Amino acid sequence: MPMNQIFNLEDIEKKILLILRILKDSPRPVGARIIARRMQDYGVTLSERGVRYHMKLMDQRGLTRLVGRHDGRAITGQGVEEIAHARVRDKIGLAISRIEILAYRTSLDVDRRQGLIPMNVSFFPKKAFKKALEWMKPAFSAGICVSDLIACAEEGNPLGEVSVPAGYVGFATVCSIVVNGILLKSGIPMDSKFGGILQVRNGQPLRFIELIHYSGSSLDPSEVFIRGRMTSVREAAGQGEGKILANFRDIPVPAMKLVSELIAKLKDVGIGGVLSVGEIGEPICQIPVDMNRVGMILYGGLNPVACARESGIDVENRAMSTVMDYRELRNFWEFCGKT
Repeated sequence: MPMNQIFNLEDIEKKILLILRILKDSPRPVGARIIARRMQDYGVTLSERGVRYHMKLMDQRGLTRLVGRHDGRAITGQGVEEIAHARVRDKIGLAISRIEILAYRTSLDVDRRQGLIPMNVSFFPKKAFKKALEWMKPAFSAGICVSDLIACAEEGNPLGEVSVPAGYVGFATVCSIVVNGILLKSGIPMDSKFGGILQVRNGQPLRFIELIHYSGSSLDPSEVFIRGRMTSVREAAGQGEGKILANFRDIPVPAMKLVSELIAKLKDVGIGGVLSVGEIGEPICQIPVDMNRVGMILYGGLNPVACARESGIDVENRAMSTVMDYRELRNFWEFCGKT
């Protein structure tokens, strides 16, 4: 087979995989126009006509199905399986690219209290949801989270671009990428290094004991650590000793003053997430930092969910999976009082 034909086939497969991911993340059938727009968010330019061509190939392979001429297409079970078994080289770096995309899509206006912010979405079995809320309270109470703002949806309803499956309740928490997004909008480059397990002692961050670099992972590290039952968030919240989800970033020194101002503005609208900021060129929690950079540790947005998982409650997480308007969010404590 000619080399140019091989490269063409690989390009088609990559675009098909991206279209499948877009369809999987959508709560309803999607047409070619919307898919073409969302592909641009991933840096892939494909015309509506090109999208239709690819989706016809996908229909023939049983990966998608046509819902209606005007409604667009939906992913099939075979399509979901295709994503799960996608080639490793197509998955490498997916985590870091997702961070960059969600940071770019962040449009929160802290003065008007409106705009899009990145969210994690978790699915709890209906019967276990009230118990899960109780188990999450210590993490929210101790501030081991990005924000007290949450969103909730019943089965069949959307949370941003994610649909809640049958038999589950969807629970959305603010993702730490909101800090990346706010800084990006102010022209400040934030380098996202890794997500990890942070040991807490006497209520203070001590050191990272596990870490996964975003640039070499196809999964959000928090999902991996929660699934592996590697946290003790409840102990950290109640006793000041435990292991929590945290993320490591660094920023350029000249931006420090503006970063401090932006962090303060975020707090005014109920969004925190910054656990610790280091000194210029100095290690923070035993992680070395380059000259003219400052290390920053952010709370993982899924810490409350990890707290619930520690109780044995089943949960399926889709970290950094969507964006939601700030005005759609509710205070966790007010929500608990009404459930």
